[in-house]
Formats: sequence, C-alpha cells, structure tokens
Amino acid sequence: MTDNADRLLEVRGLKKYFKVGKNKILKAVDDVSFSIRQGETLGVVGESGCGKTTCGRTCLGIYPKTDGQVLYRGEDVHAMDKKSRQSFTKQAQIIFQDPYASLDPKMKVQEIIAEGIRAHGMAKNEAEIRERVEGLLATVGLDPAYGSRYVHEFSGGQRQRIGIARALAVEPAFIVCDEPISALDVSIQAQIVNLLERLQRERGLTYMFIAHDLSMVRHISDRVMVMYLGKIMEITTADQLYDSPRHPYTQALLSAIPIPDPRVEAAKVRIRMDGEIPSPIDPPRGCRFQNRCPYAEQRCREQEPGLREVGDEHFVACHL
Repeated sequence: MTDNADRLLEVRGLKKYFKVGKNKILKAVDDVSFSIRQGETLGVVGESGCGKTTCGRTCLGIYPKTDGQVLYRGEDVHAMDKKSRQSFTKQAQIIFQDPYASLDPKMKVQEIIAEGIRAHGMAKNEAEIRERVEGLLATVGLDPAYGSRYVHEFSGGQRQRIGIARALAVEPAFIVCDEPISALDVSIQAQIVNLLERLQRERGLTYMFIAHDLSMVRHISDRVMVMYLGKIMEITTADQLYDSPRHPYTQALLSAIPIPDPRVEAAKVRIRMDGEIPSPIDPPRGCRFQNRCPYAEQRCREQEPGLREVGDEHFVACHL
C-alpha cells in the first residue's frame, strides 16, 4: 500500500488471538496487513472492542503475535534477539490511554522520565540525566521544577504530558499513541494533539494514532485505517476517507460526527447501525459487518471480502 523504500513499519497478515475459558478463542486482531511510512501519522479508528489497541501493542511486541509478521525497518519484531530487541524498544515507544494508571505513583516524575535514559545508557552521570529530564519537561510544556513531585499532584493533562516526556526520553522514531486524549477533558485534548503535532515536526516522528474521536483523527492523521471486529474495513488518506468514504461502516461512523452549525446538524442524515456488535469469540460468517449493514446481500453472509483497491491508495473490504 506504500512504497517499499519509505516504509518504517510493515504488518503482514497479523493475528492476535486470546484463549477465553477452556476451548474458546477471541480473535482480537484477525489477519490485518498495512504499513506506515516514515514521518507520517496513521490514524486507527473503530468502536470499542474492534482490536485497535491490541493491534498497536502487538506491533510493538508487548503482546506476542498468534500469526503473521510485524517488520520494523525490515526486521521482524517478534523474532528479534536480546540486542535487537533492546535497540527496538529505544526506537519504538507508546503513550498510554490512562496517564495516571501508566505512571508509577511511588516514583517522582524525575525518576519516571529518567528510567529509559538509564536503561539505554544515554547519559554519563546523574547531572546529565537531571538536565535531560528538565529539558524534556520544558519540551512538553511543564515547569522543569516539577521533576521533584509525584504523579498524584498533577491534573490529567499534565500527567499525559509527563507520559509523552517519558516516551520522548529515549529519542524514539516511532510512537504508538494509544487513545492519548480519550481520558482528558475536551479543553485539554486539543492542547495535547497540538503538542504531538509540534513534536512530530521538530523530531521527524512517526505515529500510529489510535482514537475514538473521528474529528480529531482527521486533524492529526495523514492516512486513516478503520477497524471492525479485528478486521480492516477501509484504509486511505484522511481527505479521501472523510470526503468520500466507501465502506458502509465508515459512512455510519462519519455520519455520527457532530457539526457545530445547528442548522447543518439538524439537516444531516444520520446513518444508524441496527443490531448488536457480534462477539469476537464467535464472529459471523462472511463479512464481519453483514448483520448491521443496510446493503448486505447473500454473498456478504457467505464470503468474506478482502481488501481491494477502489482508488489511488484507497482500499476497502466490501463486495459492493
């Protein structure tokens, strides 16, 4: 889907299944393939339980894969030796959804941010570590003096800035942003997104941006991947996805985005999805979306559609 030369991350037929009970399998990520270019932001959207977070964490090797390949700069993430793995963890980081749960409440901010610097031997002495941490705090918009405080002393937005500083500490090239704004007040969300965009420009970062907020995803993403029940439904540039969505699921998601103008919002046609989301333990035969799709035909219930190109860099998994 992208030129080989500029692919930073390439995912081929990735599967991540979890055992549930004695003999049941939950197919969280089921045979997905995509790639991310150096310096771009790939937005990943979909309803809760669609596999977004599991996909991101499996790409980083936090979860072991069930099948498939994740290649970072051409090297298999799940087949790395100890030395390669250490190098990869320096280049690839994650910003978690809940900034409080992901930061150790027993450690001072200085210690939290310094962990990666120490682990990768990136400073000669404690004075240099302290200087680096203070610089990182200033970079994310916090007072360098905050390094002596504990996490519970900060607001949600400030905690997320600390989480971003921790991710930046080891000078990564690729960051998985796992719903980094969903736990924050609306007034703070734009500040964090603007911060991430500035850091990307200044440091040449590559993002996999996982989120529920479709309007925010459009703002920050170069391309967008829509997931449903562990499958990719549609993937294309942000402009093409929002201006001419092709998959019925994507169309329904976009129709739910509120429009600030009351008259335009009142006249907007909302596409409603009937039925319940099927269980990933027992997904429907054929297209995963067929029981909620208003256009489903018999072949949708019998044959699973593969991703096919319907335009320039526009791929859709739909028979229609």
